[in-house]
Amino acid sequence: MPYNKKTAGKRAPAKRKLAEVFALGEVLADTSRKEWKLGVPIGQGGFGRLYLADVNSSKSVGRDAPYVAKVEPSQNGPLFTELKFYMRAAKPDEIQKWTKSHKLKYLGVPRYWGSGLHEKSGNSYRFMIMDRFGRDLQKMYEENAKQFSHKTVLQLGLRILDILEYVHEHEYVHGDIKASNLLVSYKNPNQVFLTHFIPHVLNVLFDNTWKCFEPVKSSRSSFVRIRGDLEILGYCMIHWLSGHLPWEDNLKDPNFVRDSKIRCRDNISVLMDKCFPGRNKPDEIAKYMEKVKLLSYEEKPVYQHFREILLQGLKAIGQKDDGVLDFGLSENGDLQTNPVQK
Repeated sequence: MPYNKKTAGKRAPAKRKLAEVFALGEVLADTSRKEWKLGVPIGQGGFGRLYLADVNSSKSVGRDAPYVAKVEPSQNGPLFTELKFYMRAAKPDEIQKWTKSHKLKYLGVPRYWGSGLHEKSGNSYRFMIMDRFGRDLQKMYEENAKQFSHKTVLQLGLRILDILEYVHEHEYVHGDIKASNLLVSYKNPNQVFLTHFIPHVLNVLFDNTWKCFEPVKSSRSSFVRIRGDLEILGYCMIHWLSGHLPWEDNLKDPNFVRDSKIRCRDNISVLMDKCFPGRNKPDEIAKYMEKVKLLSYEEKPVYQHFREILLQGLKAIGQKDDGVLDFGLSENGDLQTNPVQK
């Protein structure tokens, strides 16, 4: 949804009411009448609260519970909007079918296990059950001096391309790809999942526009948004590898951010020089960004072409896509970067 000047001066919406804390053992029944038992709360955000959860039984929900429940007051909007995507595109059978037909080891889209409304103390709450995940990549990135290894960055790019192809084929865009929205699997640290499928205002990695995660229509602007997901991924890979983007130190100046992004998008070599001032630049990332720029409005991306660019990058550094992600060690060798100084 493009940024509308007419709405720019409007007052921000009122702060959403946070869901009350439910007691251990609270039982929720989803729309298929399947019951889920809540464990301890493990987080909260603008949407509401997050609990460990499991299928209802006589046992209490342990710390090793395989599911989580998102709960928010039913009058709030984020979870309601997020559910539209999950109910349409994230059912386990649908994901398994895609994974098998595309010969993938896994697909980093969270599985939807159920949802419904729950009444308590005269209040109505909306909930959704999904897989449990581990830590987000942003925490790992910061712990690793704001840099991932070259191999890990390229493999993350490959996995996210798999996700985007699936999401786009289901007529949605994401619009907010970033490390804090990428979570590792609770049981397998080599698997990464993209989350946060709700309306979001982007102001860091893409143009200062309203970018809702909404169905893609067959229009010129739709393909701008599809192309935008690929462009954001390119910026993420650069950021994870170099530790810096040219505009991130001036995010409070929207004109500077906009102009800087336009310059870098129109001249990829300028972007690469700013982020990798030494001679050794990741050529595959530059090729990836150039290919994104060449996408026409009407052109449907050939995702395999982008994968091949990243696979060639792995080959160039003597690595292969072995599915192993190392978030604890940067092995960029002679690759000269320009880490941000804090």
